[in-house]
Amino acid sequence: VQLQASGGGMVQAGGSLRLSCVLSGRTFSRYVVGWLRQAPGKEREVVASITWSGPSTYVADSVKGRFTIAKENAKNTVYLQMNSLKPEDTAVYYCAAKSRGDARYNIWGQGTLVTVSS
Repeated sequence: VQLQASGGGMVQAGGSLRLSCVLSGRTFSRYVVGWLRQAPGKEREVVASITWSGPSTYVADSVKGRFTIAKENAKNTVYLQMNSLKPEDTAVYYCAAKSRGDARYNIWGQGTLVTVSS
């Protein structure tokens, strides 16, 4: 499986962005796809995740109510819709995947920078 992330950019506080992660390769039914972010000087954190074969999703408390994760099977794409962005959301966002049951994400796309100005 390979991942291709896109959609980052610069936005003012309160604005919105949508990140996209296109999957390619083998079948994805046994994978969990997540969006993780890393801000300068901070540890990487899982922002949201979704199981490819089912409707199970996870959204971190820090972004709950503002960020939504969804997938479009026909386009092999996972989206992260980010609304009401805050300066503290500024980070490099990564699309990643892992097999269900694995503790760590082990397939990574390139990062995409999101910058939120106040």
